[in-house]
Amino acid sequence: GRFAEAKEMAAGNPLSFLRVSKPEIELPDGTDPYSDEVYAKGRENFRKLIDDGVLRQDPQPMFHFYRQVMGKHSQIGLVALASSEEYLRNIVKKHELTRPDKEDDRVRHIESLEAQTGPVFLTYKAVKAIDALAFRITAEEPEIDFVAPDGVRHSSWPVSDPADIQLLVDEFAKLPALYIADGHHRSAAAGRVFESRGGAGGSGGFLTVIFPHNQMNILAYNRALKDLNGRTPEQLLEELGRVFEVAADGPATPAAKHKLGLYLDGKWYGLSFRPAFMTGRPPIDLLDVSLLQTEVLAPVFGIDDPRTSKRIAFVGGIRGTAELEKLVDSGEYACAFSMFPTS
Repeated sequence: GRFAEAKEMAAGNPLSFLRVSKPEIELPDGTDPYSDEVYAKGRENFRKLIDDGVLRQDPQPMFHFYRQVMGKHSQIGLVALASSEEYLRNIVKKHELTRPDKEDDRVRHIESLEAQTGPVFLTYKAVKAIDALAFRITAEEPEIDFVAPDGVRHSSWPVSDPADIQLLVDEFAKLPALYIADGHHRSAAAGRVFESRGGAGGSGGFLTVIFPHNQMNILAYNRALKDLNGRTPEQLLEELGRVFEVAADGPATPAAKHKLGLYLDGKWYGLSFRPAFMTGRPPIDLLDVSLLQTEVLAPVFGIDDPRTSKRIAFVGGIRGTAELEKLVDSGEYACAFSMFPTS
């Protein structure tokens, strides 16, 4: 699983940050990832990177622009602290419920390291003045520039000129809201640390990279199910036929919204929501993920709370549909749904 994958990525690389963010990879296989020694190992590895000068603090407070290039897609975000208090007041908007165990894990990680090491991915409605500044600064030579083993190029530029810093502060102050794209557990954990510390130390802010909405590339978030809830594959397909029009050999990747892929017994089926389910519902209930939850996961699979259920796994779209096939073919999961990305 993810553990083996992380272990492999860090192998032979003493500087891999996975040694800080997933320290269990350095401990014997089967170590409980939530045990005290895991957090202690993370702290030790983090301190070593600082002591060895691998990580060093900027000489003064500043922002950084950070660019990611993956294939033809490029996006530039601002590395900045967002306000923990504004997160708690819902000025930083959430769209996802968090899982208590994962939230507790991030709180313990922050407390053990006395640091936040995982940035939250935020987005905002693009602003011309910020775009212009980003364009000007990223036209210069980057301070850091490399291509990672997965082919993604990472580049960053410091923003240290007081006038540029002020412009960014002023422009972001005018925005009514920021939105979490990814990192709900990290931001929730930062909010909890802020509350328990009363804002002391650095707890008033949380680490983020803030990307403009028009540079985002939203990927699907797929689902894998551990079991068929006591049904045979034939019974499952029959029940799904009430909610969907089912095609016997659908594409693995759905071509439009309200279409899904189902991987079951080594084959892909195409599912299209029947129009009857679409009428008279508010927009949020018409999202494919909402329809899947209300019409399929709860009634058919008996998964009322996907946050706490151990019978469902969420698989990021960047991993592709082959990952879903692998999970089901291995026998670890019984079936999987591929989704069309939310707009």
